[in-house]
Order: sequence, then C-alpha cells, then structure tokens
Amino acid sequence: MSFQGSRKRGEEGIAVVIDFLLANARLVLGVGGAALLGIATLAVKRLIERAGRAAEDEKVEQKVAESWEELSLVSASPTLIKKGIEGVVMKHVSKATKQHKADLCENLEVSPLEVQPNLEAKSKRLQLCVLTLQERLQQYYSSRVVLAPQEVKRTQSLALDICSEIQGFLHSRHPDMPLGEMNLGGSLLDDLQVVCADHVCLLVPLQLEPSLWRLIPGEETLLTHPLHWMVRRVNLEYFPRGRSYWDRYLVGGYLSSEAVVSLFSKAVMETVNWPSVSSTLDCLVRPVLGVSDLRLEIRPESEALSSDRPIFISMLPVLREGDVVLTAQPELTSPWVNAWHLSLYPWETQRLAQLDTADDGCRRLTLKILKAVCKLSPPLRPLEAAPLANLILHLSDTEDDWSKNSLDVRLQQCITQLIGHLEQGALHSYFKPAVNLLSSLSEDQVDQMGFMLYCAVSDPEILLI
Repeated sequence: MSFQGSRKRGEEGIAVVIDFLLANARLVLGVGGAALLGIATLAVKRLIERAGRAAEDEKVEQKVAESWEELSLVSASPTLIKKGIEGVVMKHVSKATKQHKADLCENLEVSPLEVQPNLEAKSKRLQLCVLTLQERLQQYYSSRVVLAPQEVKRTQSLALDICSEIQGFLHSRHPDMPLGEMNLGGSLLDDLQVVCADHVCLLVPLQLEPSLWRLIPGEETLLTHPLHWMVRRVNLEYFPRGRSYWDRYLVGGYLSSEAVVSLFSKAVMETVNWPSVSSTLDCLVRPVLGVSDLRLEIRPESEALSSDRPIFISMLPVLREGDVVLTAQPELTSPWVNAWHLSLYPWETQRLAQLDTADDGCRRLTLKILKAVCKLSPPLRPLEAAPLANLILHLSDTEDDWSKNSLDVRLQQCITQLIGHLEQGALHSYFKPAVNLLSSLSEDQVDQMGFMLYCAVSDPEILLI
C-alpha cells in the first residue's frame, strides 16, 4: 500500500510537470510546436495512466499498444500536423469556455430571499449565458465598439481649435509658403474609429505648380515599390531652381518628404508657443518627443491629472493629384528620403462605403468590430486596420450576402480567412496586389495571433471578452 501511494504521488508530479510544459510551450515553440507537443504529451499521459493500472487490468499490453499508436501521431506528415492543430486547440478551449459559462450561470442563480432590484440585475446577467453569437456581437458593438457622440464632438472640437491655431501661425510666420486649407481626416471623421476617440489627423496640403512638378508612380521609379512614389522637379531648362517655393527642399532633383517633415517640425513643433496655446484653449497641448512623425498630445485641463487617455493629433503633409493622395511619412518610406507614401486609405474607405450603400450591408460594421477586437486583445494588437479592411474587401468579391443578419457568419469567415493568410505570411492589398500587408509582422507576432484565432474558430466569443 505504501508503494502504491508513492507511485500515485509520482504520477501526480509528472502530470504537474507536463501541464506546466503545455502551458508554456507556445511561448517557446509557437502555435505549431505547441500543438505538436500537446499531441505527444497527451499520448504519454495516457500511457502513464494506463500503465499505472496494470495490476488491476489484464489487458494492459493492449492498452499500452493503443497509447503508442497515439504517440505515433508525432511522426505524422506536416500537413496532418497542421490540420491537427485546430482540433487540439479548439477541443481544450471549447471545453474551458463551456465550463466558464456553466460556472457563470451557476454562480448567478437567483436566491428567492434577494430583493427585486437584485433579481432584475441577475436576470439580465443570466441572459448572457444563452445569447447567440449574433446577439453577442450586437451587444459588444453597442457596449465596447461604438463611440459616445459627446466624446467624438469633444475630440473634433479640440482638433479644429488646434488646426486653426497652427494655420494662423503659419500664415503669419511663413506667408509665402503655398499651403491649401488645412482640414481634419482619418477614421474619426469617417466613423471608423472604435473604443475611444483618441486620435485624429491634421492634413496639411502642399500646393505645387503643375508645370514644375510631376508625381511618379512607385512602379516607375528605381525603388519599384507600389506605395513609394516620387515627386520630380521638371522643366528646369525653362524654369530654373528658385521659381518654386519647394525648390529649397529638393534632394537629387526630387522633392524630399523627409525635408518637408523637418520643415514643419522646426516651423511648428519647435517654434509655436505651446504653453500660450494651452492657456488659450484651456487644455494642455505639447509636442510628442522622440517620434519620427509630427504628433501633438492634448489633455483637457480638468482631466490632465486623471486616468483618461490623451488625444493625439498627427500633422500630415499631403500632396493631391486627382484621386491620388501622397503623404510625407518617413517612418513608412525609410530609408528613402525622397519617397512619398501612397495612401490607400481613401480608396479602401470609399469602396467599403459604396458596397454598403448598394446593398445596405454590414462591411463597415464588421470592420469596426474586428478593429475593436484587435485593439482590446494584446495578441492581436499588432494587426492594424489596413489588413482588416482589405480582408473584408477580398471577401466581398466572393460573398454576396452582407446583410446585418449575416454578421456572425461573415465575422467567422473573416477569422478563418485571416488564419489562412497568417499561415501563408501574406495578405495582398486589394488595390495594389504586389503589396503584402502582413510583411511588417514578426514570426512571434504571427504565432501569437494564429493561436488566438485558432481558439476563436471553435468559440468566437472568446474574442468578445
């Protein structure tokens, strides 16, 4: 009896070690390695359990053989292993999620001795246990995704005040600088910002003489990158350097985006009397230091010491020609000092709006939910809005039903397709197929995203926690 007790304690110790390895394997081995280790470990645990009952079971040899057959899964082909990842992960996550829901429902059972207000509150909480995915998505959108109108109005009002201050300052200090009317842009103005209204773009349009400048598509430059355009100075034989204000920012015959950003950094960020602006607008305004872009941080004075998030305004020099919008963003075009970034955001936003208007669809709604999920989930946070928008645009080419009643189905399709793109390591731009929108992700980030999304295939509600 003493020997049997010590053997059981030993088995329990092995089980603890195995569980610890499984819990931490994903951090070291990634999604595929963790799933592979899970298959092997599961088989070994069953082998130990069945071997421990050898004295009580006459068919132990047959059961040990079965366990070794399970262990042989480890040497399966890579294709079978990849397919097995989903089953292993989804089985355990689904079981844990169902147990969590069961515990929630059990803990929320209403006592007949409680007062009526508590009964009503707990009754509403009990409904969460029986909501469909469609209902959960609608609830998640209204409670976590959509912005409060007063919050949007406050952010836009502060941004417009800053816009007026900067434009007035530039007109007084640099009256010869040819600039268009500054305006606000970005997801907040397009009703695509989620969770909180904490950032907005201040677009600063540069005015170029059409006869002196030419915008060259990225495919026609030596860079051959579809998103890296260049702005060439032309007709120098007829209009020598100095005829255009922007000639002073030429580098190698091209208008340098880096030089333009440096201009506004010195003329605005380092020169404006921000304490004076702060007192005028009754808010704390200061440039963000140590970043490559032109960014301001704003905090209302009454909330300067509170835990509320600050508002960030990104000042963005832009060039427009027809439907082409080029932005000066050295952080995206580095190390090429002459390259301008072709912004696909206006095309993507316009296309989504057109499709939704045509069939009263839920594409933009789906995009906002996915953006909120990624923003609130640390493993998915590196996934930006552009890949999600392009994912929905690609899916719109193959799926016709985008009614609001199909929101849950479309969201699940997006999750499945996103897993496929992460496995391939590529999600091509809808308008520029040569551009891979996942190229900036590291292998570790892809592994963490893949693991999270594999879990969501079995139970999408884990993304809504």
